[in-house]
Formats: sequence, C-alpha cells, structure tokens
Amino acid sequence: MTDYVPIDCDQHSVLELLAMRRVPVTLEGVDEQGEACRLQGVVCDVVTRDGGEYLVLACADRRVSTRLDRISVLLGGHDDVLWRQKNGNHD
Repeated sequence: MTDYVPIDCDQHSVLELLAMRRVPVTLEGVDEQGEACRLQGVVCDVVTRDGGEYLVLACADRRVSTRLDRISVLLGGHDDVLWRQKNGNHD
C-alpha cells in the first residue's frame, strides 16, 4: 500500500496546464527520503504510476519525476508562485 495523498482536482488541472504550455519552473518540496529539494526545469507531464501521481520536469541533463504530494510550491520567473500545495503537507 502507498502513502500517497491525492491532491485537489483544481490543483491537478493547473499542473496539466503548466505541462501543456511547457512552463519553466523552480520546484520546491521534499524528496523520497524527506529531505528538502529544489529543482529547476520545464514542466513536461503529469503521470500516474505506482499508486501515485507525478510531475515530470525536464531538467538540464535529465527528466525528474516528483510525486505531487511532495511538492510544496512551483515558482515561475521572478519567483512568482504558479502553484502551491493546498493539502497542508508542506505548509
């Protein structure tokens, strides 16, 4: 069984729009070990696998998948907030 916590449908829609537009972002959240992480890349996709949903970023040298419930915030240019976690996991 997974510990994945689904995100709000409205928030999911925003992530899909960011992927469709291939928006460059800075992702802040936690990795699988619970350590703070910060990644920069272009939003490529939102996928479902292994009992969870993931945001796929094209980073400089690789693609990185981050579970949606581990993302705190996505920042755009000038550190504008494009998306923020609403379920309280990271606030």
